[in-house]
Amino acid sequence: MSTKDFIEKDYYKVLGVPKDATEAEIKKAYRKLAREFHPDANKGNAKAEERFKEISEANDILGDPKKRKEYDEARALFGNGGFRPGPGAAGGSFNFDLGDLFGGNAQSGSFGGGLGDVFGGLFNRGGGAGGTRTQPRRGQDIESEVTLSFTEAIEGATVPLRMSSQAPCKACSGTGDKNGTPRVCPTCVGTGQVARGSGGGFSLTDPCPDCKGRGLIAEHPCLQCKGSGRAKSSRTMQVRIPAGVTDGQRIRLRGKGAPGERGGPAGDLYVAVHVGEHPVFGRKDDNLTVTVPVTFAEAALGGEVRVPTLGGPAVTLKLPPGTPNGRTMRARGKGAVRKDGTRGDLLVTVEVRVPTDLSGKARDALEAYREATVGEDPRAELFEAAKGA
Repeated sequence: MSTKDFIEKDYYKVLGVPKDATEAEIKKAYRKLAREFHPDANKGNAKAEERFKEISEANDILGDPKKRKEYDEARALFGNGGFRPGPGAAGGSFNFDLGDLFGGNAQSGSFGGGLGDVFGGLFNRGGGAGGTRTQPRRGQDIESEVTLSFTEAIEGATVPLRMSSQAPCKACSGTGDKNGTPRVCPTCVGTGQVARGSGGGFSLTDPCPDCKGRGLIAEHPCLQCKGSGRAKSSRTMQVRIPAGVTDGQRIRLRGKGAPGERGGPAGDLYVAVHVGEHPVFGRKDDNLTVTVPVTFAEAALGGEVRVPTLGGPAVTLKLPPGTPNGRTMRARGKGAVRKDGTRGDLLVTVEVRVPTDLSGKARDALEAYREATVGEDPRAELFEAAKGA
């Protein structure tokens, strides 16, 4: 197997597994395909035999953790096209064969000390311990915000978010060069970093000022991205906001940010949540709140009152005789969703309503009540306490 084949072949696609597949998933996929395309089960079928060879080759690489790591690093660094600098060409073009990079053992599929040994020698800047290897770049984090209704915040919602971020330029396939053939930066020799002494025998690294940390320089800059290899991209995502979020909360969605470079992971998406008010309900931590008006007779004599809930049927609470204005009762499990999936409570505050327009019969009844309570002074204790203070 040539080095070019090693890098250009998509072994994950051959086995039909994702790039983050576990060893068990790779083994399972290989066994299934091997049984299907084994020569003994497809006698005389040349295509099946060729397919079986591809499957075996893919399993040989992905089934070995060390070879898989080398394979992933090679594809992340050089891309599917297998571009790399020629031998000894610090600023050479990327239109070179890969055969000489790994030495004689590359043809047999054995890569000796691995890609780390090769890059350590190729990109050694001198003054650094072992040199610096070009690494994939993680994508940028993206900040966004969303406004939810009170009910959506309590129950959770899926909302569309339109986001703009930097992504690989489509015009130049992320190379930065309109011809697709950037050259290695001669200043950092492709590492994207330059060393600077800090005294005491130590050295620090900074992003290369010439290539801005990319490790590549475009001789013919792409007109779209001006040679950066990145361009502004807009996309709309359906984002699930979990139940129970609060106003001002910041949610982190891993891997939903800007795409990475050279096989690097995507950044994260941070969503700031704004929650609207509700005309009836309020919120206190994981509990919902509601104020329920009752009549003077209900408060004095007691009874049952129906209380609305958010998005569900009403509940009935028992009002004890002599309930004062402002008393709070609790309807359990009718509040906001907690992180563990349980719900808080609905806190019901009683508001005794004083009638402003009495019928003749109601007025007569209240006059009779006042006559029956003559001599009772609800303010007597107040005055006594004021005198003793």
